[in-house]
Amino acid sequence: MTVQTILKVERLTKTYPTATGPLTVLHEVSFALAAGDTCAIVGPSGSGKTTLLGLCAGLDQPSTGSVQLAGREIGGLSEDERALVRNESVGFVFQNFQLIPTLTARENVLVPLELRGEGGREAEAAELLGRVGLGDRLDHYPTQLSGGEQQRVALARAFINRPRILFCDEPTGNLDGDTAHAMVDLIFGLNRERGTTLVLVTHDLDLARRTQRILRLRSGHVIADEKP
Repeated sequence: MTVQTILKVERLTKTYPTATGPLTVLHEVSFALAAGDTCAIVGPSGSGKTTLLGLCAGLDQPSTGSVQLAGREIGGLSEDERALVRNESVGFVFQNFQLIPTLTARENVLVPLELRGEGGREAEAAELLGRVGLGDRLDHYPTQLSGGEQQRVALARAFINRPRILFCDEPTGNLDGDTAHAMVDLIFGLNRERGTTLVLVTHDLDLARRTQRILRLRSGHVIADEKP
């Protein structure tokens, strides 16, 4: 059986204009991931990790090069078209949670479905929140939750649309050690159960080593492509 390539990046370059001239933060990065793969992107601050993640997820457009996400070349799509691809195929977990403060935990989890015009899946949202240990926090607002609990809500939200690929940007960066460890176990557990591809940006090398592959960036270049 042929393994499907879920993400294919070819000669990806991103350059920004600055007052002192063009600044290239990514230089011809290429790699591919098959469905179900797990990959960490590591490197010092300013190495291009978050820029690469955003380009892979269609949050930004490359200066040159191409990204194929879930079988679609996304570089030439409009913002609305890229948003549609993301909502169909992608889940996100960010360092700063990005929950909507006026919505309850369950309502936050349901946001991706609301954007797709889907309803009637409140029970699935409750099940996911139970899976991440928040079965008794369904009607709590973000301000009533700890940082670790808010990140668990964000994780449940990331999986509600049954994504084919999950992008995590420093998902444990704002969590203490024990909470971060529990969060990592949840990410990998849900990812394994649901067969999702995982792309993880992190400074934590112990976390990176839990993936099947590590891409090391420095000054916008891939300097190593490792299999731990």
